[in-house]
Amino acid sequence: MVTYAVAFLVALMVGAVLTLLVRNQAVQLGWYDQARSTRNVHLRPVPRLGGLAIVVAFFTPMTALLVVDSGVGRQFLASRDLVLSLFLGGSMIALLGIYDDFRGSGARLKFTVQFAVALAMWGVGLRIESITWPFGPAISLGLLSLPFTLLWIVGVVNAVNLIDGLDGLAGGVAFFAAGTNLVLALARGDVLMALCMAALAGAVLGFLVFNFNPATIFMGDTGSMFLGFVLATVSIKTSTKSGTAVAMVVPIIALGLPIMDTMLAMFRRAILGRRMFDADRDHIHHRMMSRLNLSHRDAVLALYGLCLLFGATALGLASANSVQSALLLAAISAVVVVLVRKLGYLDPKGAQAANATRRRNLFLRQVVRRTIAAVEACTSLTDVWNALRPFAADLHAARLEFWFHVPTTKSGEREGL
Repeated sequence: MVTYAVAFLVALMVGAVLTLLVRNQAVQLGWYDQARSTRNVHLRPVPRLGGLAIVVAFFTPMTALLVVDSGVGRQFLASRDLVLSLFLGGSMIALLGIYDDFRGSGARLKFTVQFAVALAMWGVGLRIESITWPFGPAISLGLLSLPFTLLWIVGVVNAVNLIDGLDGLAGGVAFFAAGTNLVLALARGDVLMALCMAALAGAVLGFLVFNFNPATIFMGDTGSMFLGFVLATVSIKTSTKSGTAVAMVVPIIALGLPIMDTMLAMFRRAILGRRMFDADRDHIHHRMMSRLNLSHRDAVLALYGLCLLFGATALGLASANSVQSALLLAAISAVVVVLVRKLGYLDPKGAQAANATRRRNLFLRQVVRRTIAAVEACTSLTDVWNALRPFAADLHAARLEFWFHVPTTKSGEREGL
């Protein structure tokens, strides 16, 4: 236990100090988050890239154990392939997040890197090979092990990324999930996974000192995707050692909030005819503020309580028999249904309005595609204007203006006109 406590405290101190340094540097260099983005609830710019502090703080105690001659360090070296894969895979996800925070990366690049890293994890043995449930024998996945593993890792990475919408929310979700996995790893004697979760919990808590409302720094995609990757991979490792009736269900429940929010977002965007990766302000945390009239901080605290409930349920499932597992799953399912209805996701009165919104969104997407194709085929400004004119009619706009930039040469003359 002393080693786990040391790993936690080292990560906590490194995380807090580095977060402060990164915040001050980000302010000086103007590395701010977009204050008025589609999904943001902040009215002022806040420094980003706090995820860098989380990444370094997590790896610091892990690296020390690799170079210090100790019993735990020797266990780390004995699992060289697994440790190396976590280091390399986590670094790749972190680099993707850094690129996205600075330059912005499309869905294609994100998924390419994420699936490549997930494939590497499957290759070194981090696999979901069976699914157990309380109503029958375990289901062996066989050839489906690969797609299930890839979808789990990529899904959790993006689920934690999506939940990062309020001060301290993603960090708190990750902290409770790490705590749940830490208890599970300790109960099963998994030294490597316990140390990973102790270090992750410390790194996140050190960051939350500056990220809890009102936040003075954000973790950005660097932090949220890295947290999702570590939690996803460790969850696979801890579930494979479980002898319970619902082994793989335990990490799903432990990460219940981000997974539920992601599933609702996918369902909502499909129903409304929106693109799957378009940001919106209709996530669970947004609705808790708008429909339940909760403040920013109160919404986060309420969701912390929900995460604590999910974590306690996951721990209960880890030691329950088939009947007890069924009762726990029924109880937590009832809580989820009540919450979803309370937030208006299952409101039948909104079905007609949702259908009208869907038709409108599909029509607008068609109009945009047609207009882009017409503009790309233009050879003059007159052609561009003629290609844009139908767009105003499709939008029922009363006025349409075409603004363009004319480059100038060194002599000051304008080209093209």
